[in-house]
Amino acid sequence: MQNRILVVEDDEAISELIEMNLTVAGYDVLAVFDGGKVEETLARERRFDLALVDVMLPGKDGFELMDLMKQYRIPVIYLTAKADVGSKVRGLRSGAEDYIVKPFEVLELLVRVEKVLERTGRQKSVLAFADIQIALSEHQVLKNGQEVSLKPLEYDLLVLLAKNKNRAFTREQLLNQVWGSEYMGETRTVDVHIGQLRKKLGLSDVIKTIPKIGYRLED
Repeated sequence: MQNRILVVEDDEAISELIEMNLTVAGYDVLAVFDGGKVEETLARERRFDLALVDVMLPGKDGFELMDLMKQYRIPVIYLTAKADVGSKVRGLRSGAEDYIVKPFEVLELLVRVEKVLERTGRQKSVLAFADIQIALSEHQVLKNGQEVSLKPLEYDLLVLLAKNKNRAFTREQLLNQVWGSEYMGETRTVDVHIGQLRKKLGLSDVIKTIPKIGYRLED
């Protein structure tokens, strides 16, 4: 089952961008454009694992919606152009899990969504694609039901790609996300680890090389 995310954003272009990227990453997304319509949406739909909420909304603003989100026990990430310290403090003190200022990088948003889902215990515990299953809580990878042993960095690289299916990553992005921003090695390291994943898991046709860019896991 997919994690379900509510997006409350009145700018339809931004909302569509968020929805598209979350959907590609494997999330089930519902968008609402008016803060005044959130209550009826929650009463009808009920189950959401996370809400991304703009602050400046018609109907009810994002701060006013926090009590409603708490009532339905939905963690909130504020996603807003209000960059002043006072708004950030108000948002976080009200109970938000995170506060992201526009404009933002999509990859940063996806990582923060993932971290909040993990921190709140709502992250789905199994990722699946092709004939592969990744049991996140056990750090276990299965191919056709048989466990395959991966080195820690191979595992982390596979999880990142699997959580962002059909999304292209540059080698630099993969290095930063898996090895860390302090890593001083060459991007060739990524190629070597991708090669090992393809070999161990038979993923040559699933992990695609994107010329002049990097790699993408297709499902």
